[in-house]
Amino acid sequence: MFSVTAVLLFLASAASPQAQLTPQETLMRVEIDGLRNTRGQVHCSLFSSPADFPKKADQAIAPDTSAISQGKVCEFPGVAPGTYAISVFHDQNSNGKLDTNFMGMPREGVGASNNPKGGLGLPKFPRCQLSFFRIFQVDGWT
Repeated sequence: MFSVTAVLLFLASAASPQAQLTPQETLMRVEIDGLRNTRGQVHCSLFSSPADFPKKADQAIAPDTSAISQGKVCEFPGVAPGTYAISVFHDQNSNGKLDTNFMGMPREGVGASNNPKGGLGLPKFPRCQLSFFRIFQVDGWT
């Protein structure tokens, strides 16, 4: 397992504290460390509920795929404030799916937000959840 080391929040500058930002102006950025190699790509999936997390990436509210040469980063634009969890896998052979062995164990690297450790089976949403909120950058503040 590799680590999803940081989730950073970036927002457009606002002219005053009263300025309203729309969800389209928000960006959730996920940085991944500890990949086995630089082959292939990274697939990230953003979930807003535990219903399909982490196994059903096709049911995620937002997917993103990033070439590893691009700095091992996934981005989710237009994310509204709320609670989310992220699943990630390293698609080393670029076939678009998580390869598993005959027992269903991943043959490619996997990870999740908050880097859950231990336990049998898939990580649970409560251990991986993040709170995404707005941070304002007001002109004149450093």
